[in-house]
Amino acid sequence: MGDLFSGGAVGALMGEALKGAISIIKKGLAFKSTLDSNIETLNSLAPLVEEMKMCNMMLDRPSKEIEKLESLMRNSQELVRKCSKLGRWKMWSFPYFQSKLRSKEVALQTHLSMNMTAQNTVNLMKLVDDMRKVLEILLKEEFGRYPEYRLIDLCGAPQEPECLGMDVPLRKLRIELLKDGVSVLVLTGLGGSGKSTLAKKICWDPQIKDKFGANIFFVTVSKTPNLKTIVETLFEHCRCRVPKFQTDEDVVNRLEVLLRVFGKHPILLVLDDVWPGSEDLVEKFKIQIPDYKILVTSRVSFPRFGTSYQLDKLDHVHAESLFRHFAQLKDKSSYIPERNIVDEIVKGCKGSPLALKVIAGSLCNQPFEVWKNMKERLQKQSILESDSTDLLFRLQQSLDILETKFSVNEKECFMDLGLFPEDQRIPVAALIDMWVELYNLNEDGTNAMSIIHDLTTRNLINVIVTRKVAKDTDMYYNNHFVLVHDLLRELAIHLSKGETFEQRERVMIELKGDNRPEWWVGLNPLGIIGRLFSYIMGMLYRQKQPKVAARILSISTDETFNSDWCDMQPDEAEVLVLNLLSSQYSLPEFTEKMHKLKVLIVTNYGFHPSELNMFERLGSLNNLKRIRLEKVSIPPLCILKNLRKLSIHMCNTRQTFERYSISDAMPNLVEMSIDYCKDLVKLPDGLCNITPLKKLSITNCHRLSALPRDLAKLENLEVLRLCSCSDLAEMPDSVKGLNKLSCLDISDCLNLTKLPDDIGELKLQKLYLKGCSKLRELPHSVVKFENLDHKIHVICDEEMASLWESSTIRNLKIEISTVEVNLNWLPGAHS
Repeated sequence: MGDLFSGGAVGALMGEALKGAISIIKKGLAFKSTLDSNIETLNSLAPLVEEMKMCNMMLDRPSKEIEKLESLMRNSQELVRKCSKLGRWKMWSFPYFQSKLRSKEVALQTHLSMNMTAQNTVNLMKLVDDMRKVLEILLKEEFGRYPEYRLIDLCGAPQEPECLGMDVPLRKLRIELLKDGVSVLVLTGLGGSGKSTLAKKICWDPQIKDKFGANIFFVTVSKTPNLKTIVETLFEHCRCRVPKFQTDEDVVNRLEVLLRVFGKHPILLVLDDVWPGSEDLVEKFKIQIPDYKILVTSRVSFPRFGTSYQLDKLDHVHAESLFRHFAQLKDKSSYIPERNIVDEIVKGCKGSPLALKVIAGSLCNQPFEVWKNMKERLQKQSILESDSTDLLFRLQQSLDILETKFSVNEKECFMDLGLFPEDQRIPVAALIDMWVELYNLNEDGTNAMSIIHDLTTRNLINVIVTRKVAKDTDMYYNNHFVLVHDLLRELAIHLSKGETFEQRERVMIELKGDNRPEWWVGLNPLGIIGRLFSYIMGMLYRQKQPKVAARILSISTDETFNSDWCDMQPDEAEVLVLNLLSSQYSLPEFTEKMHKLKVLIVTNYGFHPSELNMFERLGSLNNLKRIRLEKVSIPPLCILKNLRKLSIHMCNTRQTFERYSISDAMPNLVEMSIDYCKDLVKLPDGLCNITPLKKLSITNCHRLSALPRDLAKLENLEVLRLCSCSDLAEMPDSVKGLNKLSCLDISDCLNLTKLPDDIGELKLQKLYLKGCSKLRELPHSVVKFENLDHKIHVICDEEMASLWESSTIRNLKIEISTVEVNLNWLPGAHS
């Protein structure tokens, strides 16, 4: 016992006791601050937890973790409530409650920092997944906006082309695309070797379709690629609303989202006609998605992408087979050439599918002398397989035998195709406008179409019809477009440059950013000193500025063009073609001086309308007969007394008819066409006062809901087209006063519930009623059609046909319209 109380042991025990006492005292002293800290924490958390509960309910997320947090808070609140009632006389219990408070606080912090953080991470991941699903649903809803195209099982792929003599490369390409692990495959070969044709054909291969299904996308890149435009084309192919991109980074981000949404299934993306220097653009499409393949067609192999397939020239057997097909060498041909002539001509084409196709077309149904001349010309000069210039020369020879039709050499019409941008569809209606005024062809377009058909027969162009909405005899060409191969377009430009600048019939100018031709003298430098310098230089160099004597002027500008126009003097120009990409565009100052101008064609090739300015500069042009505007926001019209035809396609027209009544601005209008103008809700005021008007076409304007009541004032109207105006609910009874109306087209007017009561008073030859699903009965007046001295053709679907078949009109001919479903209406879907 004595040892127990001796020095060392007692000291140790006393030390531990003292430490314990000090710890208790400290806890007692820390009681108040710990209590205050708990109160502050609980007060801060209370409103946040309520918000969390509300958000959880709105997002339909699990509430387990929040309920646990609330339980911890309730326990802490109960403890705080007890501790708050402790008086000084119970300070001996402070250390005990301080420990409990501290324990509750730590438990609360641990739950918030670990469990809730983890749960928030899970919620965030699920929320991202939900957002992906919502985006997918929204994109699918975009598909649903075009129900008439749901039968198509390829999204963005062009029409299936003829692909003769290329079975071997087609098989090899299929094998490469079906391999695992290949993300980018480059199909390379000379110009005109059939790369694009093969790429289009592979999209329709059964095995490729089985693997990639609807996720096959085809985009033409061309010489001057624009990432934004290409991605916009992809969105359009997917039936998605094309977004307005803010930056290049935004373009890439949205592209990745789009591809990932569709990437649950294999994707094949074809980037056609990629030029050297565009490797970085291709890289932007490389996204790590399983079974995502990119097929690139190019004249170079792009080694950085690794896998490439060289498309060689055709061997003689396949080349001859292709040549005979396009030359139509059959027993019924007017002349069947000897075997040695065919062999020599085929050898001269050097295995180029394009050369074989074009030269064979030029010889189709030609006499012996033409064949002999072609053979001799191809024998005289050698061809350099690597030089497309020589191929152009070969193709040029096939133009020398083009015919002269309707007082114009078809070669001139072919050269006009170079006025339009590369890889873009050329509206046949625009060509008709040009050729009517330049070459005095008839206004109904039949002469022009005869030339186009002949150029097609000779394989110089392709023609696509986006929607078959009229009979051929109607001579309605708003849905007809011409496609030209790149090399043939280069040929057209090459031929146009055969003379000196001052003597050229056509002048084609490309303006990109601040780059200008050497002869260009700008008008708009900034600042007083700059303008003074410009004036002095203008005085010094005015004689050096070449005079533009051409009849046709084409100016193409990109989206960076700054509207610094040259002081040109195109005094002789009769046709002005403006191809643009910018969001803002002002008509050139020199247009005011183009007093011989007859045709103006303004086309914006971007995805969003371009704001067109300085339209008033056209007001002094008394010879201006035809204007075609596409995808622009049209400012208020000016007075154009002699204008005969106005065509507006995919334009914003909100301000167009504000300043003047259209009858005052264009009193001599003979034809007016408005197509795909989504903001058009009514026809322009005063339209019915334009008595010379013969053709009025308002199509695909879905917000147009009513027609003018005084429509009968159009006493010379012969054709009225209102097809696909889905909001149009009725037609005024005054229609019966259109005594010269021979064609009425109200196809696909989905909300039209009845025809005018006195429609039988009209002297119609054709009545289009396809897709008028709400028409349930015919007016009694239709029996009066029997009094016509000609047949009346009713073109409709089967349901509507049953209504007409119950009538007893003897001179009635009912034609059941067939629905042609295709993707040619897409700007990027080339055939």
